[in-house]
Amino acid sequence: MSKMQVDFDRCKGCGLCATACPKKIVVIQQDKLNKKGYYTAICIDDEKCIGCAFCAMMCPDCAITIKGGEKK
Repeated sequence: MSKMQVDFDRCKGCGLCATACPKKIVVIQQDKLNKKGYYTAICIDDEKCIGCAFCAMMCPDCAITIKGGEKK
């Protein structure tokens, strides 16, 4: 199962990853700020993540990586 990993200190919360996600499971959370004062991206449903890496490709700050990726 693939899983989106966000480097919270690098993320600026621009939202490009959320726009790119075909499953619409990436959102900009509004709970806490990172060290730079930004709300960051999170995956709200890891089970639905297909590991397509569109979110990582769109990230201008290289703050997203995809872990796992074994497809069955």
